[in-house]
Amino acid sequence: MKTRIYAWGATDVGMKRDHNEDSYLLAPDLNLFVVADGMGGHAGGEMASGISVRTVEKTVRAEAELVDANTHHDGSIEKSPVARLLSNSVRAACNAVYTKSQQVRELQGMGTTTTTLLFHDKHAFVAHVGDSRCYLVRDGRILQLSEDHSLVNEQLKAGLITEAQARQSRFKNIITRSVGFDADVEVDMIAVEVKVGDAYLLCSDGLCNLVTDPEVCDIVSDNFLHRVPEILIDLANSRGGDDNCTVIVAYIVDGEDVAWQDDAEYFKDSTNGGAAHNALIV
Repeated sequence: MKTRIYAWGATDVGMKRDHNEDSYLLAPDLNLFVVADGMGGHAGGEMASGISVRTVEKTVRAEAELVDANTHHDGSIEKSPVARLLSNSVRAACNAVYTKSQQVRELQGMGTTTTTLLFHDKHAFVAHVGDSRCYLVRDGRILQLSEDHSLVNEQLKAGLITEAQARQSRFKNIITRSVGFDADVEVDMIAVEVKVGDAYLLCSDGLCNLVTDPEVCDIVSDNFLHRVPEILIDLANSRGGDDNCTVIVAYIVDGEDVAWQDDAEYFKDSTNGGAAHNALIV
């Protein structure tokens, strides 16, 4: 069965910050979607996340034939050239951010999370570094596909704290792996087979620190999908909006479903949002 992907994204500075260090990318012609949450001060965080999303797009676009809808790859998903390309795009972003930080004294120490999602040949590929997240909502259930690279998550896995303590921890903003802190980084790769009706959600921690997984699931399941990013961001802001908040939702539809065909033109252009757009980073 042929499928099509429709996606919507939004970002917001939140209620406590005076600038937005998040960036996101919608590249529907590549079926590629990215969220990045920068760190390293006003200029550094914006620069890091912007460089990351643009480098991921540039790297994938340079090998666009690998992810073309008419291209199929033999062998296991784990050894797929699509997975390798997506992982390498995040590693290239890491090198680009690190190189920039070494060139400009004020940017030294900057970094960013980067969570990427690419659909190809009936699979969703996720390449991930940091504590931004990728979720799958399927049949009324939600599954976190990515793993948080954070101190709090390490404490949780070790049994040192409870879920309730993790939500209140003063260490929840400390990440253990980032794009750009060093010249290279280990990238988590996840691949799942897609089903019609799946919704995939990418977000920065400005959302998941304030909105629970069950709440995300309910909002995705019970609302028009084009409104989901706005609704989730508004909910996070109503609870304090402590951080920048970015949300992308991508929906899998039957490629033969005529109900969606009139919308195809609307979803063909790439969109950079947040710092990547505002700073016009190249």
